[in-house]
Amino acid sequence: MTEHQVINPLSIGTDYEALAARFRPIFQRIAAGAVEREQSRSLPYEPIQWLKEAGFGAARVPVEYGGGGASLPQLFELLIELAEADSNVPQALRGHFAFAEDRLNSPPGPGRDLWFKRFVEGDIAGNAWTEIGSVAIGDVITKVSPDGDRWRLNGEKFYSTGSIFSDWIDVYAQRSDTGGDVIAAVRTRQPGIVQSDDWDGFGQRTTGSGSSRFIEAEVDAENIIDFATRFKYQTAFYQLVLLATLAGIGRAALRDVAHQVRERKRIYSHGNAQRVSEDSQVQQVVGEVAAWVYAAEASALKAAQPAQRAYLARFSGDEALERAANVAAEIESAKAQVVVSELIQRATTALFNALGASDVREGKSLDRHWRNARTVSSHNPVIYKARIVGDWAINGTEPPFVWQIGNGPQHKI
Repeated sequence: MTEHQVINPLSIGTDYEALAARFRPIFQRIAAGAVEREQSRSLPYEPIQWLKEAGFGAARVPVEYGGGGASLPQLFELLIELAEADSNVPQALRGHFAFAEDRLNSPPGPGRDLWFKRFVEGDIAGNAWTEIGSVAIGDVITKVSPDGDRWRLNGEKFYSTGSIFSDWIDVYAQRSDTGGDVIAAVRTRQPGIVQSDDWDGFGQRTTGSGSSRFIEAEVDAENIIDFATRFKYQTAFYQLVLLATLAGIGRAALRDVAHQVRERKRIYSHGNAQRVSEDSQVQQVVGEVAAWVYAAEASALKAAQPAQRAYLARFSGDEALERAANVAAEIESAKAQVVVSELIQRATTALFNALGASDVREGKSLDRHWRNARTVSSHNPVIYKARIVGDWAINGTEPPFVWQIGNGPQHKI
């Protein structure tokens, strides 16, 4: 047994308030520019650089390696705070934290140590998995081919969220020699990679979720990772980032509606008080928004607990325990998705009931909360997650841990 196999510190959690205190001043700076970035559609290069320099991308790295040592619930609590400041930023970092989580789940050794060092020094990873064009479901057109002691990556991806800000890109590809599915961790800053900010959704406009093209991009041999080794609770993890983003959107919406009501001078003749802030019906609306946001945040954080158990079970040597933890992580994140998506969309719509027609002006950008929530809620269709949860509750059918998207089979006429 090697030293690296013996020494395997895990990220089991830390003092959350001390950890969060490191980043809250940065969150405040990010929040200060959020509306302007929304209105000008300016990508958050500077905010993400602030986070990199502060070591935010290493929040999950064990403290023994210089990271934050955060548990998964603590990571998602941080992401909720960040999403309250600007919901685009945690989604832009979604690919990074997923890739970092995969490295946390990899066997101890020099390779993992090197990635931990990179994360602590500020490196972040983007994401590029979804094929572009007329691709049948299950097909992977992006190929990685051996070329001497290195590999070459060729293909094109969309929804490459956060990659435009990143130092590395977590690319889902297929080996040209064996046909095996792999992750190619490719350095971003090289001539063989072309990135485009061509995401045109009505919400989450500045996540950097555009396309990436790989043209003979170089990949080091040690950064070709067998996809079969990918951490098993990855689908739950990706969803949990979105749940944290939604909860943060809700907190921002509550913050803004409370502020607008407090500051509002104009009242209606058929209202209930001399001041809007004292109008009982307006107070009820804001109270309902607060309750929905509270429930959404509580659901998101509770759903993160099984994922932490799955991470710990990965190194337990108990396959049955690990499988049960992975199932729980997927099922509970799906349950939370069904509830949180509805609650935050409801909250970001209802807030306008406490305000007036002047509050729909573009200058206030209050509509961004609903647009962002609706966009985030469109990921990983919630109807399928509800069915999966129901099938588990009724029949004990295990959820899918990996799924794909693409064209269905053509029907013959």
